[in-house]
Amino acid sequence: MFYGITHKCSKMLLSRHHQVRAGGEDMFSLGGLTKSSVDTSKVWDVIIIGAGPAGYTAAIYAARFGLDTLIITKDLGGNMALTDLIENYPGFPEGISGAELSKRMYEQVRKYGVDVIFDEVVRIDPAECAYYEGPCKFTIKTANGMEYKSRTVIIAVGAEPRKLNVPGEKEFTGRGVSYCATCDGPLFVGKEVIVVGGGNTALQEALYLHSIGVKVTLVHRRDKFRADKILQDRFREAGIPAILNTVVTEIRGKDKVESVVLKNVKTGETFEKKVDGVFIFIGYEPKTDFVKHLGITDEYGYIKVDMYMRTKVPGIFAAGDITNVFKQIAVAVGQGAIAANSAKEFLENWNKKDVE
Repeated sequence: MFYGITHKCSKMLLSRHHQVRAGGEDMFSLGGLTKSSVDTSKVWDVIIIGAGPAGYTAAIYAARFGLDTLIITKDLGGNMALTDLIENYPGFPEGISGAELSKRMYEQVRKYGVDVIFDEVVRIDPAECAYYEGPCKFTIKTANGMEYKSRTVIIAVGAEPRKLNVPGEKEFTGRGVSYCATCDGPLFVGKEVIVVGGGNTALQEALYLHSIGVKVTLVHRRDKFRADKILQDRFREAGIPAILNTVVTEIRGKDKVESVVLKNVKTGETFEKKVDGVFIFIGYEPKTDFVKHLGITDEYGYIKVDMYMRTKVPGIFAAGDITNVFKQIAVAVGQGAIAANSAKEFLENWNKKDVE
């Protein structure tokens, strides 16, 4: 759906909003420059990893519960911020851009005084467990070499776009290969591109590219699309050509993308097609290496949770796409609220034990 990768769009969104850099440097907000510092010796009630819809919602609820709350994130909005138009989130009958919805969620988070640190979490260690002090104090380590401590953790990092893993894809990423039509589409107005995929995101992004004047052909490995009927109808009405039962086997070029090699999966026939760009929307995959040592992921790398968003490690919760649910903003928002409530109850139960 709409979550979890750092693109230039989300970086631009980040620069327009408040951020606290690791180590407590200057903090920027929509209202201007302010000063803030994050005390790395402080023990937070909850640290939320990720700032997509699940992370934003968890932060709003946690802060309203009176919990000391910190967000650590690589970007703002995740894949939601990269979506051109969101039409299935309640309350916006005319639709809303992902960037605007992310901005509004972010402003609501800031309204409740939640600090946001722009960094990447590389490891979570449960440590300093002492009954008389309450729950274990988790140590969250980041790519910038910082460490933060918290009594509970909510993981809401989402999932990142799946790659084709074909020759040329990595080499030409940012030079014709893209995973974000909203970000890079305007660079290809009047040019030939292919969109790879057959689900909602692929058709929606193909329609967006077509609407701004990009010459689009959709390539899908099956003979039918998996997208919602309403999107399939719009796609047909737009007259966008599609090459079905076909996969990309290679992306070619010199300094940038110049062509792709396509293969018909039924006949085995291969042919080369000249293109200026390749937009890939074939699903998502989790990036959970930083918690695999905790034993909370399944065989695919998604985090296993119960109906209360609890993992098998007490005090660690997860919400959103990282739990391998129906990848929709509405689902992520609901799970974020549940995770925050579960973290609150976890802390309350410890407090009761201390009183007893």
